[in-house]
Amino acid sequence: MTAADIDRAIRAAWRVVQPRLIATLSRMLRDVTLAEELTQDALVAALEAWPLSGVPDNPGAWLVATAKRRALDHLRRAKMLTRKHDVLTRDLMLEQEAMPDFDTALDDDIGDEWLRLIFTACHPLLPRQARAALALRMICGLTTDEIARAFLVTEATIAQRVVRAKRTLSQSGLTYETPSGEALSERLASVLEVVYLIFNEGYAASRGEEWLRPQLCDEALRMGRVLVGLAPLEPEVHGLMALMELNAARKWARTGVDGEPILLMDQDRRLWDRRQIGDGLRALGRARELGGAGGFYTLQAMIVACHATAETAAATDWRRIAELYGQLATQVRSAVIELNRAVALGMAEGPQVGLDLVDLIVDEPALRAYHHLHSVRGDLLQKLGRFAEARVAFETAARLATNARERALMERRAAAIADADGTA
Repeated sequence: MTAADIDRAIRAAWRVVQPRLIATLSRMLRDVTLAEELTQDALVAALEAWPLSGVPDNPGAWLVATAKRRALDHLRRAKMLTRKHDVLTRDLMLEQEAMPDFDTALDDDIGDEWLRLIFTACHPLLPRQARAALALRMICGLTTDEIARAFLVTEATIAQRVVRAKRTLSQSGLTYETPSGEALSERLASVLEVVYLIFNEGYAASRGEEWLRPQLCDEALRMGRVLVGLAPLEPEVHGLMALMELNAARKWARTGVDGEPILLMDQDRRLWDRRQIGDGLRALGRARELGGAGGFYTLQAMIVACHATAETAAATDWRRIAELYGQLATQVRSAVIELNRAVALGMAEGPQVGLDLVDLIVDEPALRAYHHLHSVRGDLLQKLGRFAEARVAFETAARLATNARERALMERRAAAIADADGTA
């Protein structure tokens, strides 16, 4: 293998293993920050060893074994003499001696362990914005850039939030736990936000070579179902489940055989999972029964339900979707919500109406590097017959897109306009 092949193998294994390994070590050590440090040590060890020895047959198991050895070394060096630490050390040694295969090492309850870690990271002691950033970075394995794009802020801002949150977590000795009662309610909004962002990253990856990351979608859905069991009377828990189920029902129609994105209006609706749509609609009904019809996640689920229940793209109730986005906008001031409302209005009332609204928000700082703004403008301009401007908009969107699949899609749309207009 070449050095580049080895580096790719390390990065691929690391992306899968990191969040699970932190969860495993946190459960054992009851120290999230220490678990994260030991996991990073395992990555450094791989970067040093694999170029010399080659990539092991089971890279994930190698990283697990290495991290657990580091944990044992740490406990030995610290000379922890209390009974609690003696028990932890003995358990770790027994696990190390009987190291199973990778799938067993990362046990079947890992989704629940992730959730426990997320609740720990979402402690009220941490600033609200830092909670989601910490959980997404340290626990869920997203990069600083991916989180920054999700929040539409700079990488530096996210990095500062993560560093400060880690420091607070380390110094405060926060308990590794899933809270109950009032403590659960205090943290629930932040936990829902984290699960929501994990799902979004899986549904439309912000960077990389693939547009869809099904594993992240599945993990978010699993954690959502655990949350339903923990807080069955919270309408927004059901609203989030409805939103994720309804979106996930469309995921296999969103990409072609080669992984290229397929836009909503062009999807083969026969590929949508009707069983999952039914699950989503039932969750949406439960959210509304509990009085959550105006909730942030429930409103978004209602929007997706408009798509899920339309037999054809032409039958979509775009006026209703625009109205729901208007309701969302009264809750949360967001340029992205306004952009989505512009799309819906453009479909319901004509592209000029949509473009007029987009042009009102085009200078919003949060949208400065947001490629979807330019792709929406390109689509509306193309429908208006303003092809030269549309081509420039799609080229700008391609330049700003950090996901390879989305970038290629925008380039194809720009090239198609150039070919049709004879300006290539």
